[in-house]
Amino acid sequence: MAQVVDTSDFRPGIKIKWENGIWQIVDCQHHKMGRGGAIIRGKMRNLETGSIIEQSFKSGERFERVIFEETAAQYLYREGENYVFMDLSSYDQVYISKEALGDGIKYLKENLEVNLEMFEGRIMGIELPNSVELKIVSTTPGFKGDTVTGAGKPATLETGAVVSVPMFIEQDEVIIVDTRTGEYIERAKK
Repeated sequence: MAQVVDTSDFRPGIKIKWENGIWQIVDCQHHKMGRGGAIIRGKMRNLETGSIIEQSFKSGERFERVIFEETAAQYLYREGENYVFMDLSSYDQVYISKEALGDGIKYLKENLEVNLEMFEGRIMGIELPNSVELKIVSTTPGFKGDTVTGAGKPATLETGAVVSVPMFIEQDEVIIVDTRTGEYIERAKK
């Protein structure tokens, strides 16, 4: 039996069937109109093509929710436009396109364990751990006394992602990054 959700259930990460495709809610906002009903505006990513659109829905519209089967896998390496993973149960190598991975490629480093998300036998994407440890490859130098709370500077990580870090963080340090928000959490423990 298919699980049905309506627009009041929309949260980032929920996957629905809509317009002959499978879409993931990236961002959504509920807007209450004066005398009328609410409108839900959101960004959605097509999990088959990787394209992102903005769409508005009336409050109470119903959709079929898509629940993926998950399989544990380990990221191995990049080969051209594809990323190669090893299925940890069968040890098969699985190739996933850049489009299917979306923003997840910002946090992929060799040997990272993820979950492959599958629907009707097709790989639709991956689920990353909530946080990953990544090394900073470049950032501006910190200075003694740079401990102002709230102040930040950009840092480029080993995967190419750029995150804002506190002023005291230096190049070659390993930090923990939240993969859901892309934000710095803390220095990694040594």
